[in-house]
Amino acid sequence: MNIPNSNHQEMSSRYRPQVHLHDVQLWDSFSAAQTEMIITKTGRRMFPGYRVKISGMDPNAQYCVLMDISSVDENRYKFQHGEWVIAGRGESHIPQRFYLHPNSPCTGQQWMKDIVSFHKVKLTNSCGNCGGEKFLVHSMHRYQPRVHIVRTDDVSTLHLQPMSIFV
Repeated sequence: MNIPNSNHQEMSSRYRPQVHLHDVQLWDSFSAAQTEMIITKTGRRMFPGYRVKISGMDPNAQYCVLMDISSVDENRYKFQHGEWVIAGRGESHIPQRFYLHPNSPCTGQQWMKDIVSFHKVKLTNSCGNCGGEKFLVHSMHRYQPRVHIVRTDDVSTLHLQPMSIFV
């Protein structure tokens, strides 16, 4: 699935990075089955694993690839009569931080060569357990992972560079 966020900014007129969800059929089947993921204080890895294929990068330029988890809406859900229904207003959302892929920065050629995996990312429901590769999420809420691509060779300047966001 390649859906650039509305915040997508052009990195250059010649190169336009694209991100495609790997194992999209598996993700679609889990979505159709209305599955949920059980979250623990210690954190649990996402299933299915979040893996993407990137294309359209300048092969010689350096890029950083990041991930975050975005709230889908402001609702709390419950499973009732075989389906998920809104159960009221959810808990306030905590601003998420970014997970910098450990290969960052790397050339566009390297990013496009293989599937980019975020298998180390974990989801937790404990504020005291965040850090590293863990994202804090609230139980019974809906979230969506996003990939961010920044053309830079200096991790310390990420916040100053244009960023492409893919949902």
